[in-house]
Amino acid sequence: MAVADDQALVRTGFRMIVQSQPDMEVVGEAADGKEAIDLVRRERPDVVLMDIRMPHVDGIQATRELAGIARVVILTTFELDEYVFDALAAGASAFLLKAAPPEDLIKAIRVVAQGEALLAPSVTKRLIEEFARRPEPPARRVKDLATLTDREREVLTEVARGLSNAEIAGRLHVSETTIKTHVAHLLDKLQLRDRVQAVILAYESGLAG
Repeated sequence: MAVADDQALVRTGFRMIVQSQPDMEVVGEAADGKEAIDLVRRERPDVVLMDIRMPHVDGIQATRELAGIARVVILTTFELDEYVFDALAAGASAFLLKAAPPEDLIKAIRVVAQGEALLAPSVTKRLIEEFARRPEPPARRVKDLATLTDREREVLTEVARGLSNAEIAGRLHVSETTIKTHVAHLLDKLQLRDRVQAVILAYESGLAG
């Protein structure tokens, strides 16, 4: 685990929360995006807690550089931060308010460390608003969706609405394990890293919205 934030007090607080867990360790801290990139490339942590607004190199650019190396949890002061979409598109796997309770932070870390993504309904709403202002979807994205089965397209639509696997299972009257399998298959077919990318593709292609 690595923590990147330009405020030392914030970094210390997150370090204390993370290290209160017996199976978690903070390998280093960074005060800006450049330090974060260097730290992650050197220490190779599984997860990075990343502030958006930092000097020199901001959290979005740092996330873009590191998304293939570590899972990124974006931290922000405002729930509907203007940079939400940019951060997610850059490769972030979760989005969390700095004021969130410690247990929410721990949950987010565990979720993304397992290869999942965490999208709050408010973040999904922000994505919807962003794509509503965009031009027609790229043809390639529409073509990609043709590889999905009807059920996989149905599951992708529900994922794009911000529903969890358990919630989708309840709506479609199947087991949560079945939904996990469908999600894994559609991510593989579409060559996507996680649910965040799936949501972005769903809106880009016009499947959701």
